Amino acid sequence: MTESAANLTQKQRKIYEFIRQTIRARGYAPTVREIADKFGIRSPNGVMCHLRALEKKALIAREPNRSRAIRLLQEGPAGGGLPLAGRIAAGRLHEAIEQKEWVDFTNLFNDKDGNLFALQVQGDSMIGDHITDGDYVIVRRQPRAPKGAIVVAITDEGEATLKRWFPEGNRIRLQPTNPKQKPIYTKNARVLGVVVGVVRKVKH
Repeated sequence: MTESAANLTQKQRKIYEFIRQTIRARGYAPTVREIADKFGIRSPNGVMCHLRALEKKALIAREPNRSRAIRLLQEGPAGGGLPLAGRIAAGRLHEAIEQKEWVDFTNLFNDKDGNLFALQVQGDSMIGDHITDGDYVIVRRQPRAPKGAIVVAITDEGEATLKRWFPEGNRIRLQPTNPKQKPIYTKNARVLGVVVGVVRKVKH
């Protein structure tokens, strides 16, 4: 435990642990509402007071006006691996499955900032980019992506999918690279991260 963490109140420490465990389990932070529900805090302002205390002690950082934009500042992945945040649909939209596993890709990726995580692909909608069912994609957590990038996109309903990102006027096109599948059009998708690598276990 760091010195900053040791100086937390009991409630702050529990909230910090909940944030840490949630990020490790699924690759992104809980919302203010999720924290409030977890600890029986009646108002968002009550949660924000605790989050500001954690920020002041340099344990987390937050981006304004984003519901899940909480980052840990003093803890990297355990054992030098990357968090396996779940399985991501490369077909239809599908809720990401939370898992408490770690995948060690340290020799391939240098994650000094702790912003990388891994997802295991389910489906074949990205086969045009040589991403197939069962592969692991390595994702850099970031809120924006260049047009055409392969991203993990997440909707307001918490559904996640792996597609190419194409903003088009007042909508977003999530484009598969399997010619047999059609794009997904949505107004509410946002970027959770950009794919920076693919890892495949060879089957014999």
